[in-house]
Amino acid sequence: MIVHLYEERGIDCLEALNGMFAFAIWDKNRQRLFIARDRLGEKPLYYTSQNGVFAFGSELKALLRNPDVKTEINLDALDDFLAYGYVPAPRTIYQNIHKLPPAHFLIWERGEISTIRYWTPHFAPDTTPRSDDDYQAELEALLDDSIRIRLRSDVPVGAFLSGGIDSSLIVALASQQLDKPLETFSIGFSEEDFDESGFARIVAEKYQTNHHELIVDKISLLMFPKLVAHFDEPFADASSLPTYFVTREASKHLKVCLSGDAGDELFGGYERYRWESHEQQMDRLPNAVRRGVLGPAAGMLGNHVQGKGWLSRMSVSGAERFQRKVGHLEPAERRALFLRKHRSHVDPGAWFFEPHFQYPGLDEQALRMATDQETYLSEDILVKVDRNSMLNSLEVRVPFLDHRLVEFANTLPTSVKIRDGVQKYLLKRMLKDKVPDDIVNRGKKGFGMPLKHWLRGKYYDFTRELLLAPESRSSKFFDQNEIRRLIDAHQKKQRNLADRIWPLLWFEQWCRENNI
Repeated sequence: MIVHLYEERGIDCLEALNGMFAFAIWDKNRQRLFIARDRLGEKPLYYTSQNGVFAFGSELKALLRNPDVKTEINLDALDDFLAYGYVPAPRTIYQNIHKLPPAHFLIWERGEISTIRYWTPHFAPDTTPRSDDDYQAELEALLDDSIRIRLRSDVPVGAFLSGGIDSSLIVALASQQLDKPLETFSIGFSEEDFDESGFARIVAEKYQTNHHELIVDKISLLMFPKLVAHFDEPFADASSLPTYFVTREASKHLKVCLSGDAGDELFGGYERYRWESHEQQMDRLPNAVRRGVLGPAAGMLGNHVQGKGWLSRMSVSGAERFQRKVGHLEPAERRALFLRKHRSHVDPGAWFFEPHFQYPGLDEQALRMATDQETYLSEDILVKVDRNSMLNSLEVRVPFLDHRLVEFANTLPTSVKIRDGVQKYLLKRMLKDKVPDDIVNRGKKGFGMPLKHWLRGKYYDFTRELLLAPESRSSKFFDQNEIRRLIDAHQKKQRNLADRIWPLLWFEQWCRENNI
């Protein structure tokens, strides 16, 4: 179908596509290669041009099979990984191998490569006065149609159900379109603070779904090497582990699942958006006070001391504060971690601030959502879902990522997304007559796992043995004494450093899997 569409419209065929894709077409008449990736980055595409050879693939490991492709570590990309937990496009962890960014196409013609962005989400709130009823009606129509499209399949379609706002809304609307019970899947933990299975059960009972619940007491580390190897690049979102298990469970029953991903980034679901207005009060302090007092105060505290992170964030303003909040290791921590000869690669990450320059008219909360859409959503959330689902031979479809819905969401004023401290105001308004109030009014937990407890308990020995072994591969890049200090400080509860240690674990295992 795409080939015929290209024959009719050429490059403009991309305008007619909705959903996830990554494809390549050899245009014999023009003697050129046309490669494209979907608007939001649901599907990956890698490419390289070395020694006169142009190669591309949906997996990085496919390129590495080519003997002409060199695999030198990109230290700038490694710094990005430590900072954010992922390597952002167009970089990859290897020098001279690239990711095609979302919403871009690539032309290879006579040995020349050009990449062009074909779609932008246009963050521009509509100032036309409209009622909440109007907003809700349009959003519900768009989401309902998106689900209708994504329910098209020759095989049964199920849905992930956490009991949160986004997945509950997807299950509610999908159930109304089907003439048979929907298959739903959730995962829970024995640790109560991280367990959402009870909420998922409430929604499943409301819509009489065939519900499958997986409770995890201890995630076996036997699957860790397999998962790391499949991801191709270092990836530090610890929720990739529960995602692996829930996609594996779903794949035992069907081949296609709907997901509620992207609701947070589009409709203001993360706690960091709500706190933005409070933290902005610190911006009233003169810059000299923030950088001259709070900054040095943070510097006086060791990297492993409680309170250092907060002082560090409050010493800067706006976008830089947000960058430090969403990241893993701050610049000072990365400099301490890198061997001296590699410290010049520690970079403030100018790419992260691009949305702030592109959309200067947005309020601070809208800017944070735009930044998350352009970075965290495509580089973390969608990578986690795609890699785990593909590993388990499951296709995951994301109704919130219908580009029509994304464009509409980005015209909404912030007051319709976050109102009087209520996050996802519009989604909750839509959900109110579809599920019990306990679901609508519940607090957000997120799809995480009790990593800080496990790294102090059941995975403590594994952590030390992997990272501090004499044969450690990452010791070529990092100071093992600093790693030891991180592990010890976390174990002694001086500070929660799980989000610092986990990237190191993943990178060490990744190095071993790839003979680095």
